[in-house]
Amino acid sequence: MPDDEQLVETRPAAVVVETRESVVVIRLNRPAERNPLSVATLEELDQLVSALSARTDIYAIIFTGTGDAFASGADIRELGALTAGTAVEFARLGQCLMQRIADAPQLTVAAVNGYCMGGGLDLALSCDLRCATPSAVFAHPGARLGIITGWGGTQRLPRLIGQARALEMFATARRVNADEAHEIGLVNRIGDPVVEVAHELALSLGGNGAR
Repeated sequence: MPDDEQLVETRPAAVVVETRESVVVIRLNRPAERNPLSVATLEELDQLVSALSARTDIYAIIFTGTGDAFASGADIRELGALTAGTAVEFARLGQCLMQRIADAPQLTVAAVNGYCMGGGLDLALSCDLRCATPSAVFAHPGARLGIITGWGGTQRLPRLIGQARALEMFATARRVNADEAHEIGLVNRIGDPVVEVAHELALSLGGNGAR
């Protein structure tokens, strides 16, 4: 090996995109870290959703994770480095992404393959529909950390499951399993492999999935 040749460690892409017919699957791909929504990942997702929203040949977008997590929410290391000024900027970044997903002309489906926590739950809530594996777990753990989500979950969760249930989830950080999530209306379907369940659900709504 030449002296000037160096070994460069490469990491897999944080976000992987796959197209199936007219359905795009966006997969968070940091399983060792439980797929955190870092600033870089938020920005990449925002660019992806913005580009896909302009495409008339795509009628559904599926979001999913890798390993045992859908998404673990904001990167704790980045949260710890926030100041009063950058915290507002960080909150707006997440809010803009979630609103962009909510406003997308395509049908959006969260295929929750495992832990769906904090900002990850906000991401799932911004979608039109949610499917989950039987082992999926949902929570907003911010109360245990002395924080609360700033990415729209405080508005979307009560609208979906009712104010009392949402308040309990926010105030106690209690974890909700897939069966309970389905019972209270947080999840539309349970099945495995969950991406296939989400794909079938999207196709069942017909080729005119755009709202």
